[in-house]
Formats: sequence, structure tokens, C-alpha cells
Amino acid sequence: MNKNNILLVDGMALLFRGFFATAFRGNFMMTSKGIPTNGVYQFLRYFLDAVQTFEPTHVICCWDMGSKTFRSELYNEYKANRGEPPVELIPQFELVKEVTEAFNMPNIGITNYEADDCIGTLAKAYSEENQVIILTGDQDILQLVDEGISVAIMRKGQGNYEIFDVNNFYDKKGIHPNQIVDLKGLMGDSSDNYPGVKGIGEKTALKLIKEHGTIDAILANIEHLPKGIRAKISDNLDMLHLSRELAEIKCDVPIRCEIEDALWKYDRNIIEQKFSELEFKNLAKLI
Repeated sequence: MNKNNILLVDGMALLFRGFFATAFRGNFMMTSKGIPTNGVYQFLRYFLDAVQTFEPTHVICCWDMGSKTFRSELYNEYKANRGEPPVELIPQFELVKEVTEAFNMPNIGITNYEADDCIGTLAKAYSEENQVIILTGDQDILQLVDEGISVAIMRKGQGNYEIFDVNNFYDKKGIHPNQIVDLKGLMGDSSDNYPGVKGIGEKTALKLIKEHGTIDAILANIEHLPKGIRAKISDNLDMLHLSRELAEIKCDVPIRCEIEDALWKYDRNIIEQKFSELEFKNLAKLI
């Protein structure tokens, strides 16, 4: 029996990437009614290219549902470095979901969790009997690479993907996917705004993980660490554990999506109607 090939799309990553790829030139692409559509337009270009590249049998799009999650409850400063979204982007959050619905694909999201947690939960559930590929620009998702789960990271330009899977991960990264969370616990993540262990950067964190394997093993051998590193870790134990918790994608959030609901099958007329409404003249030829 042929396995299904399920594409899980990190909707926010594609929308934000699409918006900022065009917005920096001041190109917001307004409809005749004055609605900005640049993010949605670029989202579609990325998305349709990925569908052509990876030829999925099933597709699901996952979304954040607001900025407050269990992580911001654990740590007030989590992602607090991010400003409000630009006014031109705000109406596109709903618009992009209308477009994905026109393709008859499920939009999945749940309050209190991030899109990553939905992706992790679905990926683990589906990968037992299917092939899963996750489309994102976000390196955090690399921790999910496993048997049956690969990650396509979007690189600069359109149609450039770096694929990570169980066979090539160690060669590319020098550590295993399940060590990413511990690595981030040590070094923190400036884009998500949590510090890890103060004074330990990526280079030292990587060296420690390569030598010891896990944070638990590092702590078990703390007496043998160089004095400076030992002091930094001892002084920041709480933040080390908290950062590790913030970095870990939850793979057991209460969501479900029956696989038959995600079959990649759409009515071209409905899409053409939506594209015409949004005045996307050039996109119809891509479907």
C-alpha cells in the first residue's frame, strides 16, 4: 500500500514571510476596494510552489490563534520583543484563511497554543502510517524531524527548500533532532525573547550538547565542567529549565483532523472566483 504524503503548512510563517518580502518596497497590492493583499498573494505563490514540488496527497494549514499562549503565561517576556503587526497585515490574517478554505483544506489552530504545537501534534499522529513533510521558514520545527517526518525550510528566493530528514540531519547539524530543545535551553532564542543561560552562546551550547548529549547529563557532570561555564549554569538554573520548556514543541495538544478531511482536492471554479474577488489575475494559471 502506498503511503499518503501529508503536507503540514506553517501558515503564519508563510504569510509573514510573504508580507515582508514585498512590504519593504512599499508594495501592499491593494484591491480596488482598498484591501491590502500582498501577504496573501505571496503566501499563495509559496504554497502553490510547495504543492508542485512535494506533490502531497493531503494538505493541512496550521495557525497561531492570538499572541497569548501557555508560554507567555510561563514567561511574561516570551515574544514580548515583537511589536504589533503592521496595519496592512491585520486584514490579511482572515483573508488568507478564506483563501485556504477555498482550496478545501483544513485550517487548524487552538487558543493557548502556537501553530508549531498543532503541527507537532498532527505530525506525530500521522507519521505512524504516513509520510509527513512540514513546510516552514522556522528553524524551531527541526526538533520534530523523525522517522516519517521531514522538514522543508524555505530559503531565500522562491522554490528554494532545504530538506531535513532522519538520514541527513546529523550531517547537517552535528546533533540529533531531539537535542535541539536542550540546545535552545542553553543558548536561548533571541527571536522568541528567552535568554537560556546568560553568557552561553550557540558555540558553547553546541559543544556542551555534543559532549554530554542532554541538559540532564550536563547537570549530572557539572563538577567536571570548566569553572566559568559551571558558574554560569549554576547561576541560571531556573532560566535554563524554563528556556528548555519554552523551546519544546508540544505534541499532545487537544486537536484532531481526520485524514480524509485533508485530501488535496479542490474545485477550480471556487478558487478562480476567490482569486477574481481578490483581483489576483496571474495566480489562476498556477493551479
